[in-house]
Amino acid sequence: MVQYNYDLFVIGAGSGGIRTARMASGYGARVAIAEERYLGGTCVNVGCVPKKLLVYASQFKDHFQAAAGFGWTVGESTFNWSSLIANKNQEIERLHAVYGNQLQKSGVNIITGNAKLLDAHTVVVDGVHYSAKHIVIATGGWPSVPDMPGKQHTVTSNEMFFLDQLPKSIVIAGGGYIAVEFAGILNSFGVDTTLCHRGHKLLRGFDEDIRDFLGNEMIRKGVNVLLNTDIEAIESAADTFVARLIDGRKINTDMVMYATGRTPNSAGLGLEALGVELDGAGAIKINADYQTTVPSIYALGDVTNRVNLTPVALAEGMALVSNLYGDQSKPVDYDNIPTAVFCQPNIGTVGLTEAQAREKYPDIDIYKTRFTPMKNTLSGIDEKALIKMVVVRSTDRVVGIHMVGPDAAEIIQGMAVAIRAGATKAVFDSTIGVHPTAAEELVTLREKC
Repeated sequence: MVQYNYDLFVIGAGSGGIRTARMASGYGARVAIAEERYLGGTCVNVGCVPKKLLVYASQFKDHFQAAAGFGWTVGESTFNWSSLIANKNQEIERLHAVYGNQLQKSGVNIITGNAKLLDAHTVVVDGVHYSAKHIVIATGGWPSVPDMPGKQHTVTSNEMFFLDQLPKSIVIAGGGYIAVEFAGILNSFGVDTTLCHRGHKLLRGFDEDIRDFLGNEMIRKGVNVLLNTDIEAIESAADTFVARLIDGRKINTDMVMYATGRTPNSAGLGLEALGVELDGAGAIKINADYQTTVPSIYALGDVTNRVNLTPVALAEGMALVSNLYGDQSKPVDYDNIPTAVFCQPNIGTVGLTEAQAREKYPDIDIYKTRFTPMKNTLSGIDEKALIKMVVVRSTDRVVGIHMVGPDAAEIIQGMAVAIRAGATKAVFDSTIGVHPTAAEELVTLREKC
């Protein structure tokens, strides 16, 4: 019988990798995890966590403005970017320590360095060989910038979290999560912000009403949104840059940020030499059990480029470990995954969009309301909210809920539970609302669009 150093070797200590390692160790497996950058991966270091902290910071501008309508006299305020980044870094360091302690207490061996696969059961980290019965690749993704003249002048979301100082102006290329979130953050900090997107609307894949509503709200807040165009080249001009668009326009700016996509972080691992199959984008191909074309090697999370969300990577890690070491299979249900976009205003969404529902069902009813959040009645802030519900008429089942507005991300979590439980419109209608809240609009929707 072959003797291995470990039962399970995890490459990548992001959210999915750490959860996989800890759970496997809890089942009694001998586990090691290798990481070359930082514990916590993208989410903790250059993604969800620091992004949400920056969103919170950027919202104080509106909070101060709103205070006067509620009787408060607020003195002159100033913003210190360096202080925010220092405090953010301190929190990230705290999380590093938390993850390190959790792994150590779980009995997982943490190996720091660049890991590569030598064969189906051997990982090499900085020249040291480790054998394992099973290997899990959870290396996530990495921001990508298209090849074009002046590419070297761009930054990505990775660098945005560590800027020495805020630019006075910025052009952000992209129309997805990261682009609209950073556009809102920087605009609120007083940066002259232009969002340049090659599509005709922002946030492809979201419900059309949500896309329209957010685009209008961003423009009302002062973001210069340019659609149906793209950056052709970036030229250096003294202390600034010139972004040349495909339609001939030129924009002078202090910074150009690209948020046009992320690439699966699969290069340099030695996968192709072992016969691990990748798709055209570099994503690792897996079966329903997260197994690659090499039976002893598995992959999960963003490196598989399926549903690139932190909670999904966590769920996949738990499912994989349950399959390998548990007494029953616990597959991940990829239907009705809730998600949020921390743009300004926030988006929360779960279930089918109206377009998806109409493709799947012949009888769809739409309920929708657009309103002024109660706080804004006195704040003087001209920001609206939108709630939309998608219902199958024949079964009365609610199959989609989409929100834009304050606390949308917090509210949508409860709505995800309701949709997964199969709640009908009648259940929503018979539920007593919490008054006065924006959330009660979900149980008072009566008129079909």
